[in-house]
Amino acid sequence: MTIKKTLTVAGSDSSGGAGLQADLKTFQEYGTFGFSAVTSIVTMDPDDNWRHDVTPIDALVVKAALKTILSGGPVDAMKTGMLGSVAIIEETAAAIEQHHLQNVVIDPVMVCKGEDELMQPENATAIRDLLLPLATVVTPNLFEASQLAGTAPITSLAEMKNAAVKIHQLGAQYVVIKGGKAIDSDKAIDLLFDGTNYTLLEAPKDANNHNHGAGCTFAAAITAGLANGMTVEAAVSKAKDFVTAAITGGFALNEFIGPVWHGAYNRNN
Repeated sequence: MTIKKTLTVAGSDSSGGAGLQADLKTFQEYGTFGFSAVTSIVTMDPDDNWRHDVTPIDALVVKAALKTILSGGPVDAMKTGMLGSVAIIEETAAAIEQHHLQNVVIDPVMVCKGEDELMQPENATAIRDLLLPLATVVTPNLFEASQLAGTAPITSLAEMKNAAVKIHQLGAQYVVIKGGKAIDSDKAIDLLFDGTNYTLLEAPKDANNHNHGAGCTFAAAITAGLANGMTVEAAVSKAKDFVTAAITGGFALNEFIGPVWHGAYNRNN
């Protein structure tokens, strides 16, 4: 048996629901072997209104981690998450190009869950300029899509389609904009654009608020699906089902967040 190799270049979420923890759990559920290059450590302070603190890892450490991982040859698919600094983005792009990595999923993380302030504008610019041209799939949420596309805040399906076109023109082969619960519909809607065709991915809206890590999990599921040989369309479709089950199976960790449960899909099927 050949075990497929998957890589995440992402931040560590101390609460366990998002970041590289979500990615590695998802990779395992898909039967792949997961590697991680840690870019930052995210903590929350319950004594200060659950303020998020992001501690970046030195870019040279990330470079060394990527060298370690890729010394055994290219992985079958990879994804990025929170990248922490322009230098880390540059090292990640260099590794993708040097090792001719395929099936590259860029999750352009720009804010922490529960916050709406762009963490580092220079990072958003570097992701757009350095990583999107290398992306097989890019998976922005509505806020990230508006930042990458240079549009006003996105509030409708028509605006999602407009942003998808603009992001595709930046170099990504496929664009998946995560509308989820935020779009005014009785369904949780995401949009896939391949440069020509739009595909809607719909699921019932879940009444619970256990969605911490949903975006990371969705992108990781796409990554693992591609590693397992699925087409982009099939990988995105299964990832939608996977994350929907994870949200439904989520739980309240504390008074601030409720993480998704990455094991729900396989336990239900």
